[in-house]
Amino acid sequence: MKVTTKKLSDTSVEIKVVLDKNDLKDAEEKAIARLAKDVKVEGFRKGKAPLDVAKKNINPNDLASVALDIAVRTTVPKAFEEAKSAPLMIPNVEVTKFVPGETVEYTATADILPEVKLGDFKKLGVKKEAVKVAEKDVKEILENIQNAYAEKKVAKKKAEMGDEVVIDFEGSLNGEKFEGGAAKDFHLGLGSHQFIPGFEEGIVGHESGDRFDLELTFPKDYHAENLAGKKTVFNVLVKQVNENIKPALDDELAKKCGPFKTIDELKADIKKNLENQDQIKADEKFKDDLVNVLVEKSKVSAPEIMIKDQIRMIKQDIEANAARQGLHFEDYLKQTGQTEEDWEKMAREVAEKRVKASLCLQVLARDEKITVDDEVVDAKINELREVYKKSKEALKNLKDPNVRQDIKNRLTIEKTLNYLVEVNS
Repeated sequence: MKVTTKKLSDTSVEIKVVLDKNDLKDAEEKAIARLAKDVKVEGFRKGKAPLDVAKKNINPNDLASVALDIAVRTTVPKAFEEAKSAPLMIPNVEVTKFVPGETVEYTATADILPEVKLGDFKKLGVKKEAVKVAEKDVKEILENIQNAYAEKKVAKKKAEMGDEVVIDFEGSLNGEKFEGGAAKDFHLGLGSHQFIPGFEEGIVGHESGDRFDLELTFPKDYHAENLAGKKTVFNVLVKQVNENIKPALDDELAKKCGPFKTIDELKADIKKNLENQDQIKADEKFKDDLVNVLVEKSKVSAPEIMIKDQIRMIKQDIEANAARQGLHFEDYLKQTGQTEEDWEKMAREVAEKRVKASLCLQVLARDEKITVDDEVVDAKINELREVYKKSKEALKNLKDPNVRQDIKNRLTIEKTLNYLVEVNS
């Protein structure tokens, strides 16, 4: 077997292979053995004739076709191995010459794993952000707690932001009612942004018994296409104004929130929880920054086939999230103000970064001999079995060797990321 390699790019290769009669001999013998099973020779049961006898009764064209198929399939992997290239998918093969029993010439092209040259991963120069909780963040949580424990009291006053109003309303476009544009005894918190801009603001200053019209315009990016950008009139009747009476920030409120004796204990707990949340965010950002700099300092190319696969997965995630809201991918594009071309450009950039990061981390794991024991994989699978114990399909998938390998790969990448953090801390 003669192999000639031509590099088409950093991520694709063309291999030309020439097989002589010695290379084809084994393929022909295997082809005869395969075809002989269906050959009926007088004096023998079907498929039981000696191979040399069966060969004489095999159609020469069938023999040549099967021998060619076997010769190509068995030598393509060897050719790529000799070329020191790892194809990412089944190579595209084109036979350029075939003389049965004498020679075969073919060309195989494929996207391949690129050569990755890692930068100095121990000196990436990335600093972790310091975690510091602002007093306003604690105050915001306390205000939310006050709102949660607030008591509503009917008030004989004009509505203000922060109040709750009970209203009847009916919307119309050019004098015609539209679906979903009316309700009775609707409880609306002013400032909750449940309605289009101007609606809640237009109720402020009105009191129980007031009936009035609000002339508004639906946002251009409104989810209902038949209403987006349209002018509308809402007739509103204020039936009741409820004032929210917030409890004082004192020890009594703290006791209602958990095992706290004083308001200071509650504040300290809120601050600690916020610090923990911010620390998790800072740790994740530190990992992301480390990987981004590692990619920048490394020589790595992203194979097109891997980029397309990532784009497909990104789109699947978006479609799944949209479906949970009863929407389609096209609805998502409208909500985000993107054309499909805009989205594809953005998705390609994200996909390329993910692929490069994955390749760098795989090489780092290989070079540093970072592995995950089977016991760790088993423990993770058992954990997932408990999570998905009510899903027969999920439990079945966890028995698939490919799924197990995917879990192992993910755990290895996670362990590699932790190692990257360790050597750069």
